[in-house]
Amino acid sequence: MWNSIVRHAIVGSTFFLPRERRKAIDRRLRGREEYRKLHEADWLLVSWGKSGRTWLRVMLSRFYQLRCELDDHHLLGFDNLHRMNPGIPKVFFTHGNYLRDYTGHGYDTKVDFHGKRIVFLVRDPRDVAVSQYFQWRYRMRPHKKWLNDYPPHGADISLFDFMMEKEQGLPRVISYFNGWLKGIANVGDVLIVRYEDMRTDPGTVMARILEFTGMPGTEEEIADAVEFAAYDNLKKMEEKQSFSLLKSGWRLVPGDKKNPDSFKVRRAKVGGYRDYFSDEELAQIDGLVDADLLPRLGYTSVETGQPAVASVAVGQDT
Repeated sequence: MWNSIVRHAIVGSTFFLPRERRKAIDRRLRGREEYRKLHEADWLLVSWGKSGRTWLRVMLSRFYQLRCELDDHHLLGFDNLHRMNPGIPKVFFTHGNYLRDYTGHGYDTKVDFHGKRIVFLVRDPRDVAVSQYFQWRYRMRPHKKWLNDYPPHGADISLFDFMMEKEQGLPRVISYFNGWLKGIANVGDVLIVRYEDMRTDPGTVMARILEFTGMPGTEEEIADAVEFAAYDNLKKMEEKQSFSLLKSGWRLVPGDKKNPDSFKVRRAKVGGYRDYFSDEELAQIDGLVDADLLPRLGYTSVETGQPAVASVAVGQDT
């Protein structure tokens, strides 16, 4: 929190500088903080936004609460639980969004992550981009939109146009996944986790993550963590704001309690992107994935044997 206060004070002092100069300073300061956390962390959870990170964060939080006998109002956030109990690792949740602004390394290189233990969480990029649209429209603050080159606050842009937008839509998500697939061999220990697999069997995936990160869980602990973070319970926790804002920030707080699309825990479909587009639009969207996404993650028609991922599994947008 102190680092955030200092950053805001510095950024505030740049008010009279040109807008692009202020943006560069703000991004560099955020990158410096990312760099510090990256090198202090015991392990990293890397993902693009809206890939199920908050859901996994809640499961991990519950596991550490049980293992170390902490109350259930603390959401894991880097070193907050570690400071309560040194046996709990420092976990850095990152998109790697600002790091290059501090280190000067290009977006596609993963040299800053070399030697780190990383859980790389992925999700069908089409579902990611749709969920990102609702994040942009109903939850994202105007400053964050400007800082990350999203369409400006209040812009009248359709879901399909947002989906196909080069900088923050589906092409950007595909580029992010491809960059990691190309760089993984040189990074170190990387465990790829698919959101869709978590939905199918969250306990098994959770067990793999805990084993990989050095603190294996018992069947009872894992089952409790999975039940605690189940969709219906997460929805209730967000409605009641069960996690302390002071201790956990705004990660699980609705933008507007009257608008279900403003909730962090939003829908309950894997492959739900198909509900929003015409057949012609879906053909363009699926064609883009097939043409540009590197195979390995199971989202291209070459890998699935189908034109697209079917809307069958139950999950949540977190």
